Amino acid sequence: MNLKITGLNFDVTEAVKQHVALKLDRIARHAGNLISVAVTLSVDKLDNKAEADAHLSGKTLHVETAGQENMYAAIDSMMDKLDRALIKHKEKSQNVRGAPKPAAETEAGNDDEADSAAQA
Repeated sequence: MNLKITGLNFDVTEAVKQHVALKLDRIARHAGNLISVAVTLSVDKLDNKAEADAHLSGKTLHVETAGQENMYAAIDSMMDKLDRALIKHKEKSQNVRGAPKPAAETEAGNDDEADSAAQA
């Protein structure tokens, strides 16, 4: 998995990089098909903002948080949202593949024939 961390109006320190990498280890266990993650950290006056683009095979998930007290809180909140989004994506793909097939039309047709025979 490739990790890219970018700072806008913010110097990304080694401690922040380690914090992001530590949080991504938790998320990587939910997504076996995770190709890369691009994290953008920015500061506007007093608002800390964290964004992430997770590239999966066939899908890109975008998550962001804003208005946090400090950058670590913004990263934690963003990682929680990304974790929920990955779990939701994983459950959706499992539901589509594991869904039972709908009942055949012939069964409904047999009921109509039985009703018409009973009326005659």
